[in-house]
Amino acid sequence: MTELPSTAKAVIIGGGIIGCSTAYHLAKLGWTDTVLLERKKLTSGTTFHAAGLVGQLRSNANITQLLGYSVDLYNKIEEETGLGTGWKMNGGLRLACNEERWTEVKRQATTAHSFGLEMELLTPKEAQDLWPLMDISDVIGAA
Repeated sequence: MTELPSTAKAVIIGGGIIGCSTAYHLAKLGWTDTVLLERKKLTSGTTFHAAGLVGQLRSNANITQLLGYSVDLYNKIEEETGLGTGWKMNGGLRLACNEERWTEVKRQATTAHSFGLEMELLTPKEAQDLWPLMDISDVIGAA
């Protein structure tokens, strides 16, 4: 677009994940008079630096649910729009190298289950089987 419209129902400043998500959801609601302003390239700032880091578990149920909604959306948006996103759900590992951290990881697994998330407690060897390059000499457990 070379010329900006003189009016808009909504003007979104910033083309990161929040700005793009806001524009997407307004469009889903039927808004057609929306302008998104970005000074450079979409999702090239902070969003780009954190690309792929979508941890779903938080201590707050509402934020955990919001992140779950995001994952559901990322899983279906390519089919919906026909545009590839490169989204892949690879999972992650939480490691414990001392007893205090292991207690924390076990509590996190309990919290995850209460929010309906999958999180398995693993032995060091089971974690290494998932990531063979890892040195497990000081690992007590993982999830």
